[in-house]
Amino acid sequence: MGRKTENSDFKCINCGTDVAAIKKGTIRNHCPFCLHSVHIDNVPGDRANNCHGIMCPAGIVSHSAKGWQIVHKCKKCGFEGRNRLADDDDMDKVAEIMRKAALH
Repeated sequence: MGRKTENSDFKCINCGTDVAAIKKGTIRNHCPFCLHSVHIDNVPGDRANNCHGIMCPAGIVSHSAKGWQIVHKCKKCGFEGRNRLADDDDMDKVAEIMRKAALH
């Protein structure tokens, strides 16, 4: 699968916003407005997973090599994965996720 296929526009399954492919980075893997994703990859970018559950933002973590990442949890199967924050992510939503995670 080529990078152009992997990094394409999509409509967010959670908030319905039309999301453009990421301009700076690699693959757009979550909505920059509500930070939700879809469980479609087994390996980043392969689009081979059949679950297709909504991945909810559950936390924010720092990785020494990859920087800040959103922890996503699938509502359908419970899988947890991490995705790098994008330059255009809604930082108010990021802060909200951090506050909620700190309370738990």
